[in-house]
Amino acid sequence: MYERIRNLREDRDLRQVELAKVLNCSQVCYSNYEIGKRDIPTEALIKLARYYNTSVDYLLGLTDEPRAYPRR
Repeated sequence: MYERIRNLREDRDLRQVELAKVLNCSQVCYSNYEIGKRDIPTEALIKLARYYNTSVDYLLGLTDEPRAYPRR
């Protein structure tokens, strides 16, 4: 899971501080999410999935399909 959020960020040439702003946390807190030192709260996972237009399942490694689920 942690690798996925790092790879998504790096693929878009974003810095940790930019994602920290999206999640309303510090850069250090976000860095701890990426290295697995801290569990990512559900609310933050949802924000990341929406930001990257993917699913929480993809972020968690439950699927290899990066496309977001269709909204109802």
